[in-house]
Amino acid sequence: MTGYPLAQLYREVAFVAYHFHWSHAEIMEMEHADRQRWAAEISGINREMNET
Repeated sequence: MTGYPLAQLYREVAFVAYHFHWSHAEIMEMEHADRQRWAAEISGINREMNET
């Protein structure tokens, strides 16, 4: 069994940290699914803001 792709993990952490200013530790403590969900929500917010 392989672990979660490290490159994807770094992208998710950087994305959430950049937009929400959460610490690395806070983001790394999240479950994988939660981190992905926050990244998706941020993307949705960005799309909505860019459409206006």
